[in-house]
Amino acid sequence: MCAKKVKSFSTQSRADYFSGGRLGGEEGTIIKDWGGRYPFALIYPNSYFVGMSNLGIQYIYGLLNGRNDTVCERVFWENDGSPFLSLESSRPMMDYACLALSFSYELDYLNLAPILRASGVPLYSRERDETHPIIIAGGPCITANPAPILPFIDVFCVGEAEVILPALIPILVSDNARTEKFKLLSDVPGVWVPGYTLGRKIKRQWQPKLAGSPVHSAVLTHDTEMGELFMIEVERGCSGRCKFCLVSCAFSPLRFHPLDSLLEQAREGLRFRRRIGLVGPVVTDHPQIEQLLSGLADMGAGFSLSSLRLKKLAPRVLDLMLLGGTHSLSLAPEAGSERLRAVIRKDFTEEDIMQAVAKVAERPFKQLKLYFMIGLPTETDEDVEGIVALALKSQALLDKGQKGCRLTLNLAPFVPKAGTSFQLMGMAGLPALERRINLLKDSLRGEGIDVKAESPEWSQIQAALSRGGEDMAPVLADMEKVSLAAWRRAVNKTGVDSPRYIIEDWSEDEKLPWDSIEL
Repeated sequence: MCAKKVKSFSTQSRADYFSGGRLGGEEGTIIKDWGGRYPFALIYPNSYFVGMSNLGIQYIYGLLNGRNDTVCERVFWENDGSPFLSLESSRPMMDYACLALSFSYELDYLNLAPILRASGVPLYSRERDETHPIIIAGGPCITANPAPILPFIDVFCVGEAEVILPALIPILVSDNARTEKFKLLSDVPGVWVPGYTLGRKIKRQWQPKLAGSPVHSAVLTHDTEMGELFMIEVERGCSGRCKFCLVSCAFSPLRFHPLDSLLEQAREGLRFRRRIGLVGPVVTDHPQIEQLLSGLADMGAGFSLSSLRLKKLAPRVLDLMLLGGTHSLSLAPEAGSERLRAVIRKDFTEEDIMQAVAKVAERPFKQLKLYFMIGLPTETDEDVEGIVALALKSQALLDKGQKGCRLTLNLAPFVPKAGTSFQLMGMAGLPALERRINLLKDSLRGEGIDVKAESPEWSQIQAALSRGGEDMAPVLADMEKVSLAAWRRAVNKTGVDSPRYIIEDWSEDEKLPWDSIEL
């Protein structure tokens, strides 16, 4: 069994580095002896505050530490100049045999080059040898399109961890040389080793049944967005086929955790938190959602749901949510007109939307958030004006019902995603996006409606990384820091045709950067 020799680290004491009490504020932290074990550094390429609300990271952390032959410690990218060390033992990255990164958001690709440099690892995989850790990447972004970071990663995992890891880990922990490990890994389903995996597509791996694979919080901390919740995965996949959404293709098929397992996990979670966070693309799709919420209420648990289906908003579910202490709801009409909703394959009408809002208005919720996309393919100003009309009608219903329910509109520019029905469609141009967002803000100013919009400029960078090819890698390598100005300089310096990835429509016979992936 291969375990890297642990180097001493004395430049800063553990107590000094964790002076904020980060480990002291955790419950469930796993500290394992390294003796004879293969050490993984599980890196979330963003801050601790963001990463500790990610159930995928928590699940993999538990899986790897549940084995006798491996030890796994967490690492987060704070981007604040602090030492880049593991959380559990304050070790630098060169102490580990494997650095495993999980990418949930394309913009986190921007953090990869700084992470590798801070780790002391050569940026390009071709420059590494037996003295360096193996760099592995997985997560939703990798399943969709790993091409922008292809030259930096040794091994990609395409699909769900519980299916891939049982075959991958024995190869990693073996005494084989680095190149021999890569040869063996290249034959593992769902694993792509650039330069070794030849002549076949990488087929996404997924767990057929979720029974027996509970996913919930492994480590609890208040220093995260969901810090007051014990999180439990309710389902994976989605029954919808929205043309812009990655979930229905990259996480299909729709699968549910059994009711008895969810309730058992909740009972355990109540030992640590008073509230249960139910997580999934559309939690209310669970066929026994009312029984689940009733069971939680009978336990005396508070709870919240990460997502609701607008068209199937059952009054009983809303009443149970209130009983569980939920004060804020989020619904996603996505577009302002029935014409455009039909284009994106949202199968509900304006009447459906108003009926859902009316149900909310009848109950003492404190906030209703409506999510819309701006710049969808075929969108016109009339579609945007339809959002204004829906917002005003919704506000009128809320005013007639329970007083004090605040309406918020969240606007996100449409970003084409690899693997979706709209993968060949470009974004709207920056002037059009900014004009339509301003149209919405101006039209609703003074109406008591909050309007929040994601940055069109950052959304365009997201699109470049979502549809980008391997030629995006030099841009990432050239950026000295993560900023809009640094992005523009790197694009200009490298000469990459970023508009091709951002705003241009592609033909049906286009060779796609993610053609090696089979969803």
